[in-house]
Amino acid sequence: MRFDVITLFPEMFQPFLEHGVTRRAFTSTPSGEAVSSESDIPAMEVELWNPRDFAPGNYRRVDDRPFGGGPGMVMQAPPLASCVKHIREQRTQSVPLVLFSPIGQRLDDAMVREWSQSVGAILLCGRYEGVDQRFIDSHVDAQVSLGDFVLSGGEIAALAVLDAVARRLPGVLNDSRSHLQDSFHPDQGGLLDCPHFTRPEVWEGKRVPEVLLSGHHEKIEAWRREQRLRLTARLRPDLIDAARRNGQLTPADERQLASLGLEGMASINDAL
Repeated sequence: MRFDVITLFPEMFQPFLEHGVTRRAFTSTPSGEAVSSESDIPAMEVELWNPRDFAPGNYRRVDDRPFGGGPGMVMQAPPLASCVKHIREQRTQSVPLVLFSPIGQRLDDAMVREWSQSVGAILLCGRYEGVDQRFIDSHVDAQVSLGDFVLSGGEIAALAVLDAVARRLPGVLNDSRSHLQDSFHPDQGGLLDCPHFTRPEVWEGKRVPEVLLSGHHEKIEAWRREQRLRLTARLRPDLIDAARRNGQLTPADERQLASLGLEGMASINDAL
């Protein structure tokens, strides 16, 4: 698996590739130096490319003012096209070119799962007011967004993709079962994760739920399922609807939901 990242700020990626549990997945830096030597873990090769290296002239310019006027600058097509051409010449397999953009499809767990089973992609981190539309029309296969807000560039979105995909590779997490309990995972019906607790058993007068101390695994799993349903119904009722449409709710789940209703905190704004 290989991800080629086109970015004006490759230095933003280096700490991410070298720290945290997901560092085990990454096998090379832009210079090809090894980051991980844990050979039993599937490799995710990450190559970073700066479009300035493919721009002509002493100034290596990659942006210019928009035709028609207006604020800001626009990333030029020629340096990007030359960069993509070079990347594709280095790769043995055809992969999609993905642009991170506010108009793109919102990143979700299904997209991450699909990428984690692929050979990778070329990720373009947009900057300024955007990318020359002619380049998008000629080279971009898909556009992806983190949500309905605007970032200064696509680097944060690219890092999110790399992290989400890396942690799904076998052997990357300390416990291979960890991601199976994640929010949105199909094995959990696409629901939110349940609350988690650790030592001490009592903190500031608040005790850990007794069921988690019981050692009764069946009761613990039932409690966790109830909590997933409760949280999802309160915070993301749309996920409940999706799970119902997909046949991922059991009769016991439906009875639990019937006793809860869907009222309650509907967004993070209510908690602020």
